[in-house]
Amino acid sequence: MRKLNLQNPMRSLTILLITLSLFSACDKKEKQEIPVSKAIKGTFYLDVVESGEIQAIHSINITAPAISWRYGALKITQIIKDGKEVKTGDTVVVFDPSEIKKTIVEAESRLQISYAELEKQKAEQQSSLEELKADYEVTRISQEISKIQFDASSYEAAIKRKQIELELENANIAIKRAKEQIDNTVKIQTEDVKQKMLSINQDKERLNEANETLNKLFLISPSPGIAIISRNWSTGNKLQVGDQCWSGLPMIQLPDLGLLKATVQINEVDIAKIVKGLKVQIKPDAFSDSTYSGEVLSVANLAINKDGSSKIKVFPVDIQIKENGKKLLPGLTVSCRILVKKIPNVIYIPVEALQTDGIDEYVFVKKGNKFKKVIVQTGASNTDFIIITKGLEKDNEVAMTDPFALKKSKETKKEQK
Repeated sequence: MRKLNLQNPMRSLTILLITLSLFSACDKKEKQEIPVSKAIKGTFYLDVVESGEIQAIHSINITAPAISWRYGALKITQIIKDGKEVKTGDTVVVFDPSEIKKTIVEAESRLQISYAELEKQKAEQQSSLEELKADYEVTRISQEISKIQFDASSYEAAIKRKQIELELENANIAIKRAKEQIDNTVKIQTEDVKQKMLSINQDKERLNEANETLNKLFLISPSPGIAIISRNWSTGNKLQVGDQCWSGLPMIQLPDLGLLKATVQINEVDIAKIVKGLKVQIKPDAFSDSTYSGEVLSVANLAINKDGSSKIKVFPVDIQIKENGKKLLPGLTVSCRILVKKIPNVIYIPVEALQTDGIDEYVFVKKGNKFKKVIVQTGASNTDFIIITKGLEKDNEVAMTDPFALKKSKETKKEQK
């Protein structure tokens, strides 16, 4: 008779347990390879999901200053960091001042020269006018002598008296001309000074304009807030040092963080479903664990192109965010789920569980350890779920993939080996 080896019974028991564990693990693995989900009975939500961007409903725009073409283009030499908190009076943008400083130096030099020329002109005019006045005084004295001689000529011979009379007439003409020359000279000098002052005033205006423009090159924050840098339309990137701007270009937004909205673009197919007042669930892409509530604020009446090169038409929709949080900042990308309609008391399953062969729609219902193909009828659907109007009951477990396709795939791999 063959004897049993009982020298190490614990070793045999361990091998048996390991074997059973392996079979159990394989069985569990087999079951876990086919994920299932329960059919849910409850309120079904029809929705439209689109991504968008958070914006402030009210904000202050800081724009590039209006300056004369004489100073060239506005070139950024310093700009605040995007998203940085600023206070009233903080400098947020500085433009290149070199061209304007050059203009200021030139204008100041012209003014100094013009003032020197004006003083010289006035001195020359004064000297010339004094000479004319001196000549006038000599002429006046000569006229006075001629008058005295004429008054004393009553006892002179007729010829002598006539000669004296002619001399008086010449003296009268001379003094009249001398006075006219003085008056004309004064008029000319006054006009010359006026023209020179006009030139000086023009230089002063240019100097004042240049100084005012120099001050405009330093953009100051009018209120506290978070600085949101605008995009450069020509590059598509945020404005940065070295970029050239034109007068009136929006550069920085200071949003009111107390009132925020999300702006999304809805395609032509879905826009008819969207109306003002619909409830919205908002989830920031950067903080997927946070959800905020919102409401459709406005729906655009006119469609726009989705982007510059696309012919796809979309309608901008603004969604007011009801809640505020430190994580919500303008510029953040968010996913917006607009709840279009509620359908109560229906059965629905994940869309991944529904299969089709082009004719019928069906699911694989779990019965014990097996799956059974069940043809179903469907209703409305949203991004994640679809209503089953016939063929399923509450809590039926359905496969998320085709279990038989998975089995066939395994058999094919075995055959290939």
